Amino acid sequence: MQTLILASSSPRRKELLENLHLSFDIFSSDVDESYDPGLSPAEVVMELANRKAQAVFKENPDAFVIGSDTIVVLDGKILGKPLDEADAKNMLGMLSGNQHDVYTGVSILSPNHSSHFYERTEVLFWELTDEELTAYVQSGEPFDKAGAYGIQQLGSMLVKKINGDYFAVVGLPVSRTIRELKKVGYKLPY
Repeated sequence: MQTLILASSSPRRKELLENLHLSFDIFSSDVDESYDPGLSPAEVVMELANRKAQAVFKENPDAFVIGSDTIVVLDGKILGKPLDEADAKNMLGMLSGNQHDVYTGVSILSPNHSSHFYERTEVLFWELTDEELTAYVQSGEPFDKAGAYGIQQLGSMLVKKINGDYFAVVGLPVSRTIRELKKVGYKLPY
């Protein structure tokens, strides 16, 4: 019997896997999310995704474990989760009218194989008014999200265009993750 574990408490990642009709457990990996500021954005998401997967795999060495991490990058600067309303509004103001990159790293560990990859998606925001910024911040949606927005809910109104994997922006590049799971020996139920 194969056991699949998502090493994340993200409701967005959980929903993406549920949409695939996969049976899986969730074990949140409480790991240190600090990183060396000299790392590239791709290296940051890869390191954090692997750190999360390793923490859960250590306790479940017979399972297939998926760890993932997502960051927003504007002009080479990583935008994390906002600290408060002012920080959220500031981040969104910086993204307004600009193109930024969303990086999602994935680490899949299994008893015999592993896979590590990332996806980079370009996202362009509309030019946002102060009223739009304030309303979105007051919705409460920005506070547990890198870059202070979620593309799949109200934040969808901020986005003018994307180039890349939409699901990677949500938090898990679904199609690539499924292909990599198969490569490491996970047997899909369909």
